[in-house]
Amino acid sequence: MSFKRIIFDIETIGKELESLEQPVQDYLLRWADTEEKEEEIKERLGLYPVTGEIVAIGLLDPDTAKGKVYFQAPLSDPFLPFEENGIWYEAGTEEEILNKFWHEIKDYDQIITFNGRGFDCPFILIRSALYKIKPTKDIMPNRYNNSHTDLLDQLTFYGITRKYSLDIWCRFFGIRSPKEEGITGLQVKELFMKGQYLEIARYCARDLIATRRLFEYWDQYIRFRND
Repeated sequence: MSFKRIIFDIETIGKELESLEQPVQDYLLRWADTEEKEEEIKERLGLYPVTGEIVAIGLLDPDTAKGKVYFQAPLSDPFLPFEENGIWYEAGTEEEILNKFWHEIKDYDQIITFNGRGFDCPFILIRSALYKIKPTKDIMPNRYNNSHTDLLDQLTFYGITRKYSLDIWCRFFGIRSPKEEGITGLQVKELFMKGQYLEIARYCARDLIATRRLFEYWDQYIRFRND
């Protein structure tokens, strides 16, 4: 039986502060004594599952370079779903793309992420719980369990050395950064509000491809092999 592994990544946006319940707003703004601090809080809402949501989930097989990106977009789009450069793009609601993620992930032996333990996995689990979706796989096993290789853990030797972003690691190792197309995670909400859903999905796919190449670099030149 072959050993199956998968890379995944998510894109998130924050909700409008005014859309949250008043006690939640009061809690978030309790230390915001200037307009600048209030704006900073609003910009960071997409970093937390209780104040944000998932707008794209991407999965990529590192061995075949084939993948899928499930993303929020109107289902009436006549061009969806479709395949492009080995990536299958399919739209749905947040609940639907979470269900598709759990259906896909359950049969894999190893998951690979960049900062998945610190961001993607907790975000997915909490947002799934909101819809009463049960996990089909343990995506947050013991930190030293090989069933989840978090490249941020590996490249910092479990937090011993300084943390750098995926963009910085890619540039350091000569890997094409997903940010080179002119989009960063900070722009995802703006793109979403403008209805540029496919641009977000393609950005997610570029993150997957960069993570795959970084994983290959780590696996070949940094991970010790006794062979």
